[in-house]
Amino acid sequence: MTLIVKPVSLKDANFAVWALHRHHKPVVGHRWSLGCYDDDRWCGVVICGRPVARMCDQETTLEILRCATDGTPNAISKLYGAVYRAAKAMGFLKLQTYTLSIEGGSSLRASGFTFDGEFGGGDWNVPSRGGRRTDQPQMKKYRWSKVLK
Repeated sequence: MTLIVKPVSLKDANFAVWALHRHHKPVVGHRWSLGCYDDDRWCGVVICGRPVARMCDQETTLEILRCATDGTPNAISKLYGAVYRAAKAMGFLKLQTYTLSIEGGSSLRASGFTFDGEFGGGDWNVPSRGGRRTDQPQMKKYRWSKVLK
């Protein structure tokens, strides 16, 4: 088994998320996406973009918006490693991502991410700002981050 990582379009990455992700829907936009392949067989995808939370630094922080695999061993680690190297080369200072509280985060810990605590949750639709998506899990999330040295 030889895993390789290549850039993929948002359309193809979103199709993979639709097909494989357990609880999240495809994203609307991204900075870039990567696919992981076992020889010629697609086995995973990661979508990277601007931080969703308004108060995060939009210029120096890159957020992993979605990561989905078919269970191929080491595919997640291969994708996280590729994101780290690309983000560092592009001048980002920090990577971050969120998991649901019911997810363990072992792949993130193994990839050098630090647990930052519990954040967010709930419905983003408030009287002053309506029209937000409600088809995503609305429970509290765990934030993980990695400083790019």
